[in-house]
Amino acid sequence: MEKISTKLGDGLKPGLDDAVWVDVLDAVDKTYAELVDYQEQLETRNTELTALRAFLGSIMNSISDYLIVTDKDGQIADVSRSFCDAIGRGKDGLVGQALSEFFEGEMQQRLTNAIAEVTRTRMETTFEADIEAAGGASPVDFRVAPRLDRRHRVNGIIVTGRPLGELRKAYHDLEQSHEDLKQAQIQLVRTEKLASLGRLLAGVAHELNNPISFVYANTHSLQKYLDRFETYFDRVEAGATREELVQLRVDLKLERDLRNLRTAIEGARDGAERVRDIVADLRRLSSDGSGEIAPFDLAETAKVGADWVKRGLKSEMEIIVDGEMPCMALGRVGHVQQVIMNLVQNAADAVRDVPNAQIRVQLRYEGDFAILQVCDNGPGVPEDMQAAIFDPFFSTKSVGQGTGLGLSISQKIAEEHGGDLTYLPDVAPGACFRLTLKRGDRA
Repeated sequence: MEKISTKLGDGLKPGLDDAVWVDVLDAVDKTYAELVDYQEQLETRNTELTALRAFLGSIMNSISDYLIVTDKDGQIADVSRSFCDAIGRGKDGLVGQALSEFFEGEMQQRLTNAIAEVTRTRMETTFEADIEAAGGASPVDFRVAPRLDRRHRVNGIIVTGRPLGELRKAYHDLEQSHEDLKQAQIQLVRTEKLASLGRLLAGVAHELNNPISFVYANTHSLQKYLDRFETYFDRVEAGATREELVQLRVDLKLERDLRNLRTAIEGARDGAERVRDIVADLRRLSSDGSGEIAPFDLAETAKVGADWVKRGLKSEMEIIVDGEMPCMALGRVGHVQQVIMNLVQNAADAVRDVPNAQIRVQLRYEGDFAILQVCDNGPGVPEDMQAAIFDPFFSTKSVGQGTGLGLSISQKIAEEHGGDLTYLPDVAPGACFRLTLKRGDRA
């Protein structure tokens, strides 16, 4: 700067004051410093812009969704690598192309309508369309947003797209998993029900044996009556006299057989009907219960369930069913009966060694719900175990005497019916469970 000043000083025109030239030189120095500062700022901004371009480029290369930026004429200004890969063309071959070229027919019209709406309202909009990808038409969910300049005027659009093929496949897999889970749950319910049936086999055999034995005995009586009547009618056809026939009727005791014949037939019919009813109960008990939810008598269902549990017991414990009769509820009878049998069976196991064992099943209405409580006079559930009794595979029974799924499945069934299954401490001398279902007399 001193050299510049010297040269300038050497060329000073006569009559100019040195102070003026000093001011000029100061101004030149200041301008030079500002230029240097501006150059540094420009280099800094250029570095930042380069970094920003690299950052945006990495995003455009790594983003999985489609990203397309167009100018105001609808021509592609920038595009993500994912979109390039989808349609099988390089970025250089896409920039400058009209975005509408990658849509056909109705799909192209959807894009045009979306762009028109965004331009008019400056608000985002969405539409679904197929694009002509390398592997064929591919469904994509597009979101169109306005691209605004500094004056907030629309100078293009930004289109993002998410391929729906994988998403729909994921939804299908999720739906299939949910269906598999439902089937597994149904299988668990049936398995638990079969386990209950296994415990009741002895009682079922006894129940069937009595009416079958009665039918069998009456069948033998009918066979004897038939033999005597055949003997009598043979003599009639042979032309026996009236006196011989009268004596034969006395000898064969046909008058007594006629009186007993109706009794034997009625007895055989009663026994057969009893077998029929037992088989019908078994079929209801073993059904999967997958029918429609409908009103049913909870009291009658409780009686049937309690009776079946009692049939399988070796001891003569008292099972009392009382309260609201009938007590209408909404649900699937097969599933609800399984819950009741499980509760009564658990109570029976708990009071097996209790003197004067008693199980009470009580029914009533509370508002919009039908309530069933199963209480016993056993030892109850220890306080430290009450929080875990509805956990899957939790059981206080010995190995081989329970699956640990009964209460867990029963609670799930109650919840699916819009009700609940809870344990009530300090309500009975022993354990007490409360099943809540929607009322069926208001449906």
